[in-house]
Amino acid sequence: MKLVAKNYEKDGEGEAKLVAEEAEDMWHVYNLVREGDEVTAATFRKIAKDSGTSVESERVKIKLTIKVEGIEFDPEGSSIRLKGRNLTESEHIKLGAYHTIELEPQRAFTLHKRLWDALDIERIRSACDPQASADLAAVLITEGLAHLCLVGSSTTLIRAKIEANLPRKRGPAIAGYDKAWDKFMEQVFTAVVRHVDWSVVKCLVIAGPGFAKDTFKTYLDAEAVRRDIRPLIEHKSSIFTAQVGFHARMVRP
Repeated sequence: MKLVAKNYEKDGEGEAKLVAEEAEDMWHVYNLVREGDEVTAATFRKIAKDSGTSVESERVKIKLTIKVEGIEFDPEGSSIRLKGRNLTESEHIKLGAYHTIELEPQRAFTLHKRLWDALDIERIRSACDPQASADLAAVLITEGLAHLCLVGSSTTLIRAKIEANLPRKRGPAIAGYDKAWDKFMEQVFTAVVRHVDWSVVKCLVIAGPGFAKDTFKTYLDAEAVRRDIRPLIEHKSSIFTAQVGFHARMVRP
């Protein structure tokens, strides 16, 4: 979600101009808009034109403000239909006439409320900065592939993807395997240090289908002490391992 402009205070009247940047943001919009709010957005209206010999219809883009009386959310279509009476003087639609505005990702709208409560303000804050409310971190790891995810109440962010081509573990290639594995462990460790903010995150889960999760947990603990990474040392009791069956399925968008 993008906050383009705002002019409101807690427990006061005001407005916010917002853009839902992706489909997931529409859930936040649905929870922000309520009956009685006023929404301003671009919309389309079919206008009949009489050419003298025939009557043709034309879709005209207009900017309207409606007082919301009905809200319909289509999660599959990532759209919200708002029905209400028009509050804007327009040559194409009468003042007070009913009209429907459809909100979609990447389409800006302005939301005006008589009262902005703390819940609405916090929802905008967390929607515009989802990482700030992601209190669970997860490393999904198997041999040569790892994803670092931050999980919040309504969103999951993939902050890092680490891939490594690991040689076979037998024969002359074993030395190359050990070197590549150590580099892979180092890259995953660096991603954890860089992206896990322990002032927000309450728990780090290291999960995977095989031995990699346990090996990385041991590596993480040892390197945190060796390098004196205080946040990892102080939150050691909040770092767990978990067995999962299908790594790729867990991180599929």
